[in-house]
Amino acid sequence: MKPAAAKEKTSASNSLALPGQRFVARQPVFDRSQNVFGYEILFRNGVEDYFNADPELAARSTLDSSLLYGINTLCDNKRAFVNCTREVLFKDLITLLPPSQTVAEILETVEPEERVIAACKRLKAAGYLIALDDFAPNDPRLPLCEFADIIKIDVRATRPEERAGMVRRFASPQCKMLAEKLETPHEFHQARDMGFVYFQGYFFCRPELVIGREVPANRLHYIRLLEMVSRTEIEMRELEKMLKQEASISYRLLRYLNSPVFGFSLEIKSIRHAMAVLGEREIRRWVRLVVAVGAAEQRCSELVLMGLARARFCELLSNRLQSNTDLFLMGLLSIMDAILEVTMDVLLEQLPVDRETKAALLGQNSSLRPVYQLMLAQESGEWAKSSELATQLKLRDEEVALIWWQALQWAQTATSGV
Repeated sequence: MKPAAAKEKTSASNSLALPGQRFVARQPVFDRSQNVFGYEILFRNGVEDYFNADPELAARSTLDSSLLYGINTLCDNKRAFVNCTREVLFKDLITLLPPSQTVAEILETVEPEERVIAACKRLKAAGYLIALDDFAPNDPRLPLCEFADIIKIDVRATRPEERAGMVRRFASPQCKMLAEKLETPHEFHQARDMGFVYFQGYFFCRPELVIGREVPANRLHYIRLLEMVSRTEIEMRELEKMLKQEASISYRLLRYLNSPVFGFSLEIKSIRHAMAVLGEREIRRWVRLVVAVGAAEQRCSELVLMGLARARFCELLSNRLQSNTDLFLMGLLSIMDAILEVTMDVLLEQLPVDRETKAALLGQNSSLRPVYQLMLAQESGEWAKSSELATQLKLRDEEVALIWWQALQWAQTATSGV
């Protein structure tokens, strides 16, 4: 599933990677239980530019290592779907990545000529999975179906009867069908009932069920904690009491602080001690983090990673933009409606959020709207829009890409500690 702009470069996870190698986004691919199977990696200028930047064989080994570090960070040890043009196939560039972790996704523009078929045979023999992107009725890539492990069908470009027909014709234990560009939970359920095995799109980050205008009872505790740490002044004793009422939250707090992430020499054994050690600023961030993790226990884990990456990205941008607004909260709230299964307006009625943040989250005019839109553009790989917004905020593209990369790394580290 490709964004409006083209795709580009990934990089090593360390800060010494070469400039320009962080222009990369990802889109999750889910299985039938909404567990993440892998991620489609979205590059800015095409994978050819990345690999061909250093064509010598000796240099390719180094490039392979740095790219692998980047893919491990991006894909969290899941499969990486990497788009393949004719040139990528002809030059066997995909073989710079490990076959156990890589899906070669053949674009709809690739004709099934002899050299392409030969390349597919080489990839299959080497152990790579092959996916056919944007497959359609009467697709000219029909000769490639015998090599396909996954066939991707765009639900926005096909009719239900066409999709059902392709599932009947091509689905098998050896070839799984993937529905892409799903936008609602209803579309996900419809595709799953039709026989699709994998799913891609933003259906998972929409509230699935909204009953009236009330927050579900089992979510109220998390809302109250969010409200408490969103106040201008925190009443620490009240917060301590609230934290103690939820055993799982208390456990996560103590486990988090006693993890190697903090490296405290003395074990922290009580909530009060933990709050004293963290201080007010960190306790706000930590409670928000643990609320996101706890509230999403029965939801898709990708929501938590997405929410924390958005929150950290906005927080790092606020430092760069010298903003006094709590942008960490804005980034986190952008996904909390899906986690808590309420609409955004209902969620915001419960929280003391400033007017500009509220307007940005509701899609209204706001001074924070460009930051919010930049966050979404960077996440989805809409590079032209991201560049335009970065210019508007007086930021460089490279700067924004690096901040997103750092945010993603932070989110993965944070979730491993709770």
